[in-house]
Amino acid sequence: MAKTKPGKKDLDSYTIKGTTKVVRTGDCVLMRPSDSDKPPYVARVEKIEADHRNNVKVRVRWYYRPEESIGGRRQFHGAKELFLSDHYDVQSAHTIEGKCTVHSFKNYTKLENVGAEDYFCRFEYKASTGGFTPDRVAVYCKCEMPYNPDDLMVQCEGCKDWFHPSCMGMTIEDAKKLEHFLCSDCSSMMMPKDP
Repeated sequence: MAKTKPGKKDLDSYTIKGTTKVVRTGDCVLMRPSDSDKPPYVARVEKIEADHRNNVKVRVRWYYRPEESIGGRRQFHGAKELFLSDHYDVQSAHTIEGKCTVHSFKNYTKLENVGAEDYFCRFEYKASTGGFTPDRVAVYCKCEMPYNPDDLMVQCEGCKDWFHPSCMGMTIEDAKKLEHFLCSDCSSMMMPKDP
């Protein structure tokens, strides 16, 4: 059992008020913001403890949304993208309004159906400096942008690179109808040379 301050005890779990949902250390939760116009905050529960009056507090590690980071939201950030920060906090467990799942980027892209409580994380964020880990990611298409799982991309059968339909002069509807796709570089290599 972990050491706690006098009068405090570690708890294995907490049942979200008004529900039967049980939160445990390591779970990701949605926390009620003070401004009801804002979306809920997302955090990972690091510790659950109760004081001598049974007031339950949670130590959390915050996830930031791209728009909450120093660099702001960029074109390649997905709608459900979060950054795991180095910002820790202690909050009343009463502010937890639900559970959610923060997937790895790879696992998120494999989901058949993305639910309201599904998010993904591919970066860790250092809140004090605005730095990211990793500080580089693979880029795709001729626009050289990182992959956004919300945007359709088509794969060239020649070079196996991925492209945004709009960067290739196509509509999304056109791209969805394609049975085969060659990028402009590969299709020009396939063209017969004039004798």
